Amino acid sequence: MTRSATAAAGMPSRVLRFFREVRTELSKVTFPTREEGIRLTTVVMLVTLAAAGCLYALDLAFSYVITWIITL
Repeated sequence: MTRSATAAAGMPSRVLRFFREVRTELSKVTFPTREEGIRLTTVVMLVTLAAAGCLYALDLAFSYVITWIITL
């Protein structure tokens, strides 16, 4: 067999091994409880809103500064 034929013959076994390893790794995953999920979602939303507020304030400040510079 040529090198590519040998590689092609081993492809199904490599794919099966990959999926077995994926299943093994997924069995090690600890998913958050409902309460943890809700708490973490709340934290993410609050941080996102805080970041949006900071960006809004910076945008507003720069807008005033640029407008002031233009009117000079």
